[in-house]
Amino acid sequence: MRRLSIIGIGSGHPDQITVQAVRALNDADVLFVVTKEGREELTEARRRIVARHRTTGPLREVTLADPPRPWRTAPDYRAAVARWREQRAARWARAIADELDDGRTGAFLAWGDPSLYESTLAIVRDIDGRGEVPLEIEVIPGVSSVHALTARHRIPLNRVGRAVWITPARLLADGMPDGVDDVVVMLDAHGAIARIPPERIDVYWGAYLGTDDELLISGPLAEVAPEILRVREEATARKGWMFDISLLRRRVDDEAW
Repeated sequence: MRRLSIIGIGSGHPDQITVQAVRALNDADVLFVVTKEGREELTEARRRIVARHRTTGPLREVTLADPPRPWRTAPDYRAAVARWREQRAARWARAIADELDDGRTGAFLAWGDPSLYESTLAIVRDIDGRGEVPLEIEVIPGVSSVHALTARHRIPLNRVGRAVWITPARLLADGMPDGVDDVVVMLDAHGAIARIPPERIDVYWGAYLGTDDELLISGPLAEVAPEILRVREEATARKGWMFDISLLRRRVDDEAW
């Protein structure tokens, strides 16, 4: 049976690689690298991580060109994502069957943690579930962008007795949900955090966490939201891509800056 390791590599800093991840990198026979148009910098970052931490010799690399991502303009978001995942799974399954011999181990490097807002694991499980390419799957946890964000701002993720809600930005159209005072916002390509009622809400924002281009902004949402949008737009124009994340925190007592 073919083996696949889904290895969490942290949010960008090469020192976020765990000892378990280093072991998995050194045990792999083939590295599957997903390439995305306009994000060549991310591909090179993966290669630098391998070069730094692999000590058992060169690792054969198989590149997988990512299908176009049409859902930002598609009328049916869920259907568009489903089609994209189907295309991805078909390409990956062919590559695994053709490039990974039975009894050998392949590896995918996943940004952050493979189980949090990262589709690699879901697609690999789908491939395995079809039965055409049976797989033995190992998941190596990594430092998620959520924890990198709170660590860089030196704050805890949760507060005693309170829930944390992790959500894509598109679900914030009506503001923060009732009864939840701490909201982690992912995939905020359209600046949703600047459109929700900002009263008594603080924001902790970060982009390119763990890299030389890291950006951090925090403060009352009403005051710093325009700055976040400006910095985000400028950085996206400069680099051509954006990875960012926010924690929105409602003040519930007399907390103040």
